[in-house]
Amino acid sequence: MPERSPLRLSHVVHVWLPLAGSWLLMGLELPAVSAFMARLPQATVSLAAYGGVVFPTALLIESPILMLLAASTALARDEASYRLVRRFMWTAGLTLFAFHALVAFTPLFDLLAGTLLGVPPEVREPARIGLRIMLPWSLSIAYRRTQQGVLIRFGRARSVTIGTAVRLGTNLSVLCAGLWHGGIPGIIVGTAAVTSGVVAEAIYAGFAVRPVLRETLPLAPAVSPPLTIPAFLHFYTPLMVTPLINFLAMPVSAAAMSRMPLALGSLAAWPALSGATFTLRSLGFAYNEVVVSQLDAYRPVPALRRFAWILGLATGGVLLIAAATPFGTMWFRDVAALPADTRGLAALALWLLILSPTFSALQSWYQGALVHSRLTHGITESVAALLVTTAIVLGTGVAMQRAPGLYFAAAGLTLGIAAQVAWLSLRARTAIAQVIARDAAPDGRPG
Repeated sequence: MPERSPLRLSHVVHVWLPLAGSWLLMGLELPAVSAFMARLPQATVSLAAYGGVVFPTALLIESPILMLLAASTALARDEASYRLVRRFMWTAGLTLFAFHALVAFTPLFDLLAGTLLGVPPEVREPARIGLRIMLPWSLSIAYRRTQQGVLIRFGRARSVTIGTAVRLGTNLSVLCAGLWHGGIPGIIVGTAAVTSGVVAEAIYAGFAVRPVLRETLPLAPAVSPPLTIPAFLHFYTPLMVTPLINFLAMPVSAAAMSRMPLALGSLAAWPALSGATFTLRSLGFAYNEVVVSQLDAYRPVPALRRFAWILGLATGGVLLIAAATPFGTMWFRDVAALPADTRGLAALALWLLILSPTFSALQSWYQGALVHSRLTHGITESVAALLVTTAIVLGTGVAMQRAPGLYFAAAGLTLGIAAQVAWLSLRARTAIAQVIARDAAPDGRPG
């Protein structure tokens, strides 16, 4: 038998690049939307409504289907498995669609925005309108993430990047049309752009996956034992709960900022600040599916671990440069178009987020190892650590009442991710050791 070659770092980069391009384009969406809304009527209120209510609520509603990308990549290995994952996608997606409508079109919204989040009164009605426009969000994302997982599994990750370009192009077209008109409130233009983008990307994903479903998937060897609903739910339930807990940090942050000094300014600056850092963090998020798919290779651990650290240090370094030079202030002034007082808040808060891209790359390394080994409960536990840590930081800020809420939201995010990564590193030791043992065994299986 010819000797197999260990996974090379160059191959990891080759697999990661198209996914990174997709995530990078997607990461540009939030700062782009914020930048356009800042130049449209009712700018401050629109930014506060979008960043403090609409976007966090939409993410929270979609959270149960967010990990369908990882599930589809890991499990949709033959026709039967794909059909099972797709059936779950439609059930969950339509359920979340109905729940989103219930929140956006009934008095539940007043309970959410007024009682739970406590956002300023002038923000509530724009937020209600924006959430209604975002109605197709969850179902569109459920559909496209399921198809994208199949594309990644069967070596067509480049189609994922193209789909994201379609999304961003559609998004920018709507934003430019709104800016050209000049008379439509920013919250309407922004949410219409985001919604149009995700629908366009879902339509493209449906077309892109057709050759795989027609030509490749029927020839794939049958999974043994076959994937069943109980097995899928055992695998996916921890993943489904994970983003739900994770995204709770966003409305919790909004609620805390609403109860600290400079509430409106903090809520208005948060989309630009979190969007700018998310763009860099997204390069780390793209690594999750790379780890899931490449741990099947021979001796993959050294290359995958090394790339995680290279990626994390590089992206963290870029954010450090932005915070330490005039580039950060220029971004918030010229690109995000924040008002002078809000711009200063964001520039100072950027220092508190410098380590977040580094932690995100390491998070994907450990989390991908757990998904590959189907030890997904550790992921849910790690996100609980994130939420608890974030809540402690935010609670301290509310109790002190001595600094703008934006600073505590930024610190809470960074420290929360740090706690998450620390827990993941402990839980992933077994998964990584199993892969190393598999490759050390003569027959390729753990001894």
